[in-house]
Amino acid sequence: MARVELAEAAVEDLERLIRTHSLPSDTRERVKRSLRILADFPKVGAPLGGRWSRFRFLLGPWRWMLIVYDYIDAEDRVVVVTIQDGRSGHASHRRR
Repeated sequence: MARVELAEAAVEDLERLIRTHSLPSDTRERVKRSLRILADFPKVGAPLGGRWSRFRFLLGPWRWMLIVYDYIDAEDRVVVVTIQDGRSGHASHRRR
C-alpha cells in the first residue's frame, strides 16, 4: 500500500481554490476521499505529457479539479504536487 502525501505547494493550491472558488467547508475531506484510491492503485491516474511526463493526474471531487501527482515506485509513495482548476488556461503553467 503506497503512502499518499501532499506537497506544501499542493496544500497551498487547495487552500487558494477553497478561498477563490468559495468551496464548501468539507472540501478537504472530499479531496482526501478522492485520493484514497492512490494508496492501492498509485498508477490509476492518467499520465501527463511534455514537461509533466513523469506525473499523473486524477479528477478531484469536482470534474474541473485536477490533482497532479508523482508516484515514486522505489519508495511506494505518492506525492500530490499541485491541485488546479483545469478550466483555467493557466493550469498547465503552474508550479512544477
